[in-house]
Amino acid sequence: MRAFIITCALYALLSAVAYGQEKIAVIVNKANPTQSLTTKQLVDLYMGRLIAFPSGEHAAPLDMQPDSLLREQFYQGLTKRPIGSINAYWSRVKFSGHAKPPLTMASSAEVIKRVREIDNAIGYVKLKEVTNDVKVVYTLVQ
Repeated sequence: MRAFIITCALYALLSAVAYGQEKIAVIVNKANPTQSLTTKQLVDLYMGRLIAFPSGEHAAPLDMQPDSLLREQFYQGLTKRPIGSINAYWSRVKFSGHAKPPLTMASSAEVIKRVREIDNAIGYVKLKEVTNDVKVVYTLVQ
């Protein structure tokens, strides 16, 4: 009986954690011809290995502040790597001069505003924060 109670409690805890996880939306300007991106394309854009959308148009990735929980969730969910690994990667790449990291924004509202105003911008926000002013091209479920 005790094992059953422990199992039920564990299941309830895991369900609560899973339910509390938020979806992250990757957004672009409504005028952008891109309708969707693959995980690989998105990883390559955010890791500086790709600089353009599938249409060939230059992409301008936007990022959250380094200490942002949303940033950590985005990169861990997307790359399946810890955020420390991502930060170390960017330190090496910046030092080598091979790529520039995404432009850092202070808030989700700033990301949405920038994406709305700049045709080639791409950013990420919580799905529940998406407005009709932008287009969702990828949804990340953690």
